[in-house]
Amino acid sequence: MTNTNKPIKDHITDFLEYCEIEKGLSPQTSKNYYNFLNVFTKWLELADLSDLKPKDLTDKHIWDYRLYLSRKQDNKGKYIKKTTQNYYLIALRNLLTYFTVKNIKSLSSDKVTLPKLTDKDKKIKFLKWQQVEKIFDMPDIKNKQGLRDRAIIEVLFSTGMRVSELVSLNINQFNLKKLLSGKFESEELNIYGKGGSSRVIFFSKRCLTWVAKYLKKRGNDMYPPLFISYSKSLADSDEHRLGIRSIERFVKKYANMAGLPVDATPHTLRHSYATDLLEQGADLRSVQELLGHKNIVTTQIYTHVTNPRLREIHKKFHSGR
Repeated sequence: MTNTNKPIKDHITDFLEYCEIEKGLSPQTSKNYYNFLNVFTKWLELADLSDLKPKDLTDKHIWDYRLYLSRKQDNKGKYIKKTTQNYYLIALRNLLTYFTVKNIKSLSSDKVTLPKLTDKDKKIKFLKWQQVEKIFDMPDIKNKQGLRDRAIIEVLFSTGMRVSELVSLNINQFNLKKLLSGKFESEELNIYGKGGSSRVIFFSKRCLTWVAKYLKKRGNDMYPPLFISYSKSLADSDEHRLGIRSIERFVKKYANMAGLPVDATPHTLRHSYATDLLEQGADLRSVQELLGHKNIVTTQIYTHVTNPRLREIHKKFHSGR
């Protein structure tokens, strides 16, 4: 039975377990919630509120926390973006919803409002095809790690996968004999993404060619993950599964090596994938399906592509009569 009288910080583990077991969220999503709520618990400590119980949480506390987030700086001394602030607040709002579900007296979740985003806040970072090609050329493909990195970057751009989805891929999801023989045109897989939702992703022939090159170089090591780590710290690991942070680090490294003006991340490649689809003529609804967005509103962040096209359509098909 849940102890309704313990401090808010002591409910977080129960909340994360609830997210995984009852809501069916992925371990990665739960981990993200943990990281976001960790900022809230640190604020509680700074405000001398570590023992604050759910029933004692007030509107004033929420306001003070929002003020704290608006003044919070990252490692580079820059104020964190409103979009990032929203992640922290959404996690807190979900925690309050959990309190309601578990009959734990607390402030209503609708008391946690989100900062209004301007068009500037919503602006996304993406790479043009010529810039993506430059990143492709950066890994040293003469060794296994370089080939792995090249294959990963190709997969991210070819499929539009989230990095959390990519690290979950296993070799047995592919027809290995066909893949290594080179007798393929493309490949499609059914994966479970954010929130446990299922969708189909597609691998291009070019992308699969690099995956095959990597696997041939890797050899028959019997590890299940499609992409493994070569870190010495995983020497005794049963799986050697490559982590999200490792991929984020090397994507950023290769973007810097390529001299790109954009501080690229794996999610930048996802944005670039969506942008490229729209520029090649794909409709927004199809891109929504390919990205695994539940709501078309989420996909509408790509207005940098759709708005210019609307102008072209209007100019071509409407004479003004």
